[in-house]
Amino acid sequence: MVLAAAALAAFGVSLVNFADGGGVDAQSALTFLVFSLAFGALLAGMRAWAPSAVPFLIPLAATISAVGFVTVYRLDRELADLQRWWLLLGSGLAVLALYMMRSNGLDPLRRYRYLFLAAAVALLLLPLLPVSGPLPLHGLEVNGSRLWVRFDVGVRIQFQPGEVAKLLLVVFLASFLAERQTALTVSNRHLGPIRLPEPRQLSPVVVAWAASFAVLIYQRDLGASMLLFGVFIVMLYMATNRFTYLTTGLLVFTGGVVLAYTRFAHVQRRVTAWLDPWSDYDDAGYQIAQGMFAMGSGSLSGSGLGLGRPDLIPAAATDFVFAAVAEEMGLAGSIVVIAAYALLVATGFGIALRSRDLFRKLLAAGLTFVLGLQTILILAGVVRIMPVTGITLPFMSYGGSSLLANFLLIALLARVSHEERT
Repeated sequence: MVLAAAALAAFGVSLVNFADGGGVDAQSALTFLVFSLAFGALLAGMRAWAPSAVPFLIPLAATISAVGFVTVYRLDRELADLQRWWLLLGSGLAVLALYMMRSNGLDPLRRYRYLFLAAAVALLLLPLLPVSGPLPLHGLEVNGSRLWVRFDVGVRIQFQPGEVAKLLLVVFLASFLAERQTALTVSNRHLGPIRLPEPRQLSPVVVAWAASFAVLIYQRDLGASMLLFGVFIVMLYMATNRFTYLTTGLLVFTGGVVLAYTRFAHVQRRVTAWLDPWSDYDDAGYQIAQGMFAMGSGSLSGSGLGLGRPDLIPAAATDFVFAAVAEEMGLAGSIVVIAAYALLVATGFGIALRSRDLFRKLLAAGLTFVLGLQTILILAGVVRIMPVTGITLPFMSYGGSSLLANFLLIALLARVSHEERT
């Protein structure tokens, strides 16, 4: 199945070349080689250090990555060259993680949870560094949000530390909630009709969430803020099975949305573009309108790879890669992508359901929820169910930080599955 995904990527690259008047060339062969090496190495690492893991994680991730890479290649050859390197680096990082967990497994993640929390907060703070100065690290603001870091060491490298920070926060939450589950379930305090556990039991996780959430709000990274808040509330609900946390979280989320709308001008622009992109077609609504044109012209089977105009969509290789897929692969290709994501999320939740240890159960469920919610948020923004959040589509959008984090996510899910089966 991994080789089939590699062949799919190479075949897609060849089709794009045919549309440009070329054919099967070195780009097709290089694509097949990179995908075979990247996902083949990850498969070998899983066979060596997590042999009992569910076998469907890697082929599904490889298939989604293949569709995404072909789309990025069609849009920008330079970005596609970089994406190949990120695929190899992400795979190498995942294999290294599996190797490091070969002896003690996931126990260090449970034991050193506060260290992971501190690392997550530090990563979230990195984009607040000055945009210039003597240090090789600099903060960077993109589209009104300050969530990037630039690393100048002869060559300029940009990365988004929040992508890794969200995984570290899930590790902390899973470990903390697994240890305090009984105490968090018992309700000894009342706030009106709402029953709450003892403050000392809930305060560490609330402080951790509030600090992370405040940093993201200050950076105006509202997409990641929504993702983090959703993960916090859902993991708290999964650990305690108390519906009160969901209702309270929904109320707080609603208040936060209203506050963000009144305080941030770029949020108001995004909401206006979502409700009526034609009212500001030349500015804020242009991206959404072009995405709608692309999806509408794709019809059932699409215009064909290389025969559409997804290049007219701003940030098509990152924010709106799904619209580019819908135009050139049509409704059929779109359903394939959504089905692959659904199967990947179902596999992750299946690992969580089969886990007997509470920490592993919460870790697998939290990681899978991050993957699923991130996918839903970006797809909902593209098809105009909600405003565009600016986060990337896992394994499909161009972006090194996202690929590295998602490869790590797959490695952690594989390790959880292996430990529970053995």
